[in-house]
This record gives sequence, structure tokens and C-alpha cells, in this order.
Amino acid sequence: MSLISRIELRSPYLILVGDEKQPTFAKTGLGIVQWRRDRVVGQLRLSPDAVDLGVPDMDVHAAASGGAGSLVIGVAPPGGAIPDAWWAVMQAAATAGLDVVSGLHTRLAGNEGLALAAEAAGVRLIDVRTPPPNLPVGSGRKRSGRRILTVGTDCAIGKKYTALALAEAFRAAGVKSTFRATGQTGIIIAGEGMPIDCVGADFIAGAAEVLSPDNEPDHWDVIEGQGSLFHPAYSGVSLGLLHGSQPDGFVLCHEAGRETVSGWPDFRLPELDEAIALHERLARRTNDAARCVGIAVNTSGLAPGEREDYLEALRRRHGVPAADPLVDGCGALVRFVRESTG
Repeated sequence: MSLISRIELRSPYLILVGDEKQPTFAKTGLGIVQWRRDRVVGQLRLSPDAVDLGVPDMDVHAAASGGAGSLVIGVAPPGGAIPDAWWAVMQAAATAGLDVVSGLHTRLAGNEGLALAAEAAGVRLIDVRTPPPNLPVGSGRKRSGRRILTVGTDCAIGKKYTALALAEAFRAAGVKSTFRATGQTGIIIAGEGMPIDCVGADFIAGAAEVLSPDNEPDHWDVIEGQGSLFHPAYSGVSLGLLHGSQPDGFVLCHEAGRETVSGWPDFRLPELDEAIALHERLARRTNDAARCVGIAVNTSGLAPGEREDYLEALRRRHGVPAADPLVDGCGALVRFVRESTG
């Protein structure tokens, strides 16, 4: 039996944004709208200055009348707790006949009012961040198939988006590939994956091995990265995922202009040379051929005339493609990977 977590959600979704004002912490909602817009009916915002996902505003009853199947929590704040004021909203959604879906650490069924409302209405409470039981520890065994892992200088810096765009670019080039989700948003988008940050520390590498098993020699798994080796809180999950993924190549994700760890302003981000060197050194513990194969940059903070010069400077300095996946796609990264890895 497969240990990969699989979920089937009733669509379309009403995305609960609540009163979250920082796009960094609304990445779940933004990601679902970006990659599964056809499954989204609207957003539920509890304040006018909350993040706007670019879909219609509506309340629970309007969404239910419009055929919504699920209320999906669209935020991922540090710590993964559900704000107290949101429980009444979720209870109303359950009473209206919507499944309630959460990718946060707080378990939905632990709230008695919501659990009773869901039972009475015959709807589901779905916690996406639930790892499968009986995961193994990492073996370090070399697996067949090829792998790319997205890594980052920080959290919420484009690892998921880049992995999805890479997998799409591989398919467009006629290359067999699979997106391997490791976080709540990716799992909702893909319908399966491994909630790696909820796995016990001793089993993270093993969980990554399970997520990306043996495959055909010419098949590429594109594995969504988590956290950052340079993050003061989340580096542990990043290292376990790096070792267990055994990537043949990694794509370093960065945001132009971001200088400190998001939410941890006392910690400066590393220079890209340092980030590449550390990832290569640590990745080669389980794959001695691991190397950086590209840099993915969020260039939205640059002036229009600065963007291409910035990327070209990265290409010259590091000898790998540098692109903004949202603007440029990942075609150049895929071509480089195919040419440089055989």
C-alpha cells in the first residue's frame, strides 16, 4: 500500500482568507487560484484590507448557493494556528453543507462545535497536513529515475511555484515528469503528496524517499522544497528533505530585493554563492553528482528596466540559467537540465 497521502476535495472551493493582510502568509489561497482557478468559486475575506486573491468576494451562504463543495483555509501563518474568530465561519460553512479543508497544524475535529456541525450536516473535516503512519527512516539507497528539488534562500520564496512550472515545462518538452508535493498547498493542487513538515524529525529523509520512489531512468520527479537551510526555525525540514530527495539537480529560489528572513528581520539572507555552495555540499552526502541547475527569481520588486540585467548578471556569475518562472517560464531551465545531465 502506498504511503503517499492522497486527498479528494469537493470543488469548487471557497477560499477563506480571513483578515490576513500579508501575501506571504496567504500563499495557499494564491497558489490554488494560480494553478487551479477552475476549481475556485470565490474568496471569503473578513476585512476589506485582507489579501485579495483576484476572485469574487462572497460569504458562506452565497458560495453554498453557487454550488461550492468545500471551504478551504487559504493562509499559512507561522505556527499554523487557526485564529479564534474563524471557527464560527467554518462552523457556518459546515452547517451550509461545505466540507472544511485545512492545511494548518491545528486539527479541525478538535473543535467541538465544528465537529458537531460537520456530523449533523454529513460533511467532512479534512486536515491536509496529516502524514501517513509507519514511515521509514532514510536509507540513503540510490533510486532509479531522475530528480530535481527546489530549494530557497528563505521560506515563501517560490519553491512550490517553480516546481509546478518546472514539471509543466518538462511535460511541454515531451519529458516524463511528476510534480511531488511536500506542503499543504501543493498537496491540494496535486491531490497527493507528503506533508513533510509534519513528519517526525527522524523520518523526514525516509518520507522523502517514499514520496519519490524508483522510476524509469528517463523520468524526472520535480520535488517541491520546504523551508530553507538558512532559516532559524525551519532548516531541519529542509535538510531532511534534501538528503531524502537525493536530487540530481536543485533549483535555487530567491526574491530580488529580499534581504532578511521573512518574519525574522534579525537574520540576513545568504549571498547566492553561499547558498549554492552549501546546498551542493550537503546534497552530495546522498548523491555525489548533485549540483545547482538553475536559479529561479521573483523579480516583481525590480523596475522593468532592471529585470533582464539582474538575471543576466546571475547567469554570468553562476553559469546556470536564471529566470523568473512567473514571467519567463521554465523552458530555459529544462533545456539546461537535459543538456547538462544527459
